[in-house]
Amino acid sequence: MLLVRMKFLQLLSRKPGKLEMLFRIPFCQKQFPYVCLATSTCLYSKKKKVNSYEQVDQEKYKNLVYSVTSYKTSAQTPETIFEEDNLLYGPPNKHRPPVKAGTKTPKNWVPLVNPNKRIPLLNGDSNLPIKIALQKTKMPSVTRILQQTISPQQAFCLERWKEKMILELGKDGFAEYTKNLFLQGELFHAALESIFLSEEIATTEQREDVVISGYLSSVQHVLKDISEVKALESAVQHETLQYLGLVDCVAKYRGQLCVIDWKTSEKPKPSLKNTFDNPLQVAAYIGAINHDANYDFQVSCGLIVVAYKNGSPAHPHFMDPGLCSQYWNKWLLRLEEYMDRN
Repeated sequence: MLLVRMKFLQLLSRKPGKLEMLFRIPFCQKQFPYVCLATSTCLYSKKKKVNSYEQVDQEKYKNLVYSVTSYKTSAQTPETIFEEDNLLYGPPNKHRPPVKAGTKTPKNWVPLVNPNKRIPLLNGDSNLPIKIALQKTKMPSVTRILQQTISPQQAFCLERWKEKMILELGKDGFAEYTKNLFLQGELFHAALESIFLSEEIATTEQREDVVISGYLSSVQHVLKDISEVKALESAVQHETLQYLGLVDCVAKYRGQLCVIDWKTSEKPKPSLKNTFDNPLQVAAYIGAINHDANYDFQVSCGLIVVAYKNGSPAHPHFMDPGLCSQYWNKWLLRLEEYMDRN
């Protein structure tokens, strides 16, 4: 029906004057009583919806509406929001973030360098290195303290390594392996001591020992940078903190006086982090020397030299004063932990 009407309008539009007749009321009423064109939208009578807001008690909420509409900006402030949150959810839980181990401050802090130590202008006999025997006392050693305060992760790794080696070598084989490791370390330290004292290595057997010669070949390039040896295999004791140890060597490395720790390894350790707790051990020895009256000098640097059995060049890890101070603080925390346990 709609298509017929549109076709009809198109035909009328082609003849001028015919379209005007269509909009005359009599024509519309007689010919097309049910058709009417208009420019506005058709309205259909529908049942009027009831507005639910008209049923609200306006007098009751008059003040609330006025308080909201009377402000040009929001009446909420950070303070009112917090008050609202406290009413709804309660006061916030003020939880302090955990303090990292590296940022903790030791309770009994003692400086690494002793400010009260007097250094003589002229040393008695600087050509002879100090060598003090280690005495058995009730005082804990640096090695013992570090062993009893290792982290659970380190303890787990050591235990796994031990179990793996026992599976490969057996219990007796593992015991022999560890015994040989200690023996190699002792021979290596003895050979270095002989070199620093300008003595020939004691026996031909030591000189021809493949293990010793490999370690010695490994450290040759480091030995060239070492001078003015002040102490060798000498006991040190921190008189304030009450711990002791046996320092390998105190000498100048490239002009800087250092506590030198010689380490042997079958695996490469190219960075300081690969040496685990050795930096803490060096820092502990530095602090002990600086607070030990037997030593008329102070040290602020450290050096860890990792020598290799196969003769490959050793890795020297130099610790400047700033780095030594960092490890000194870590050592004090480990010392406190040991003291609390014992």
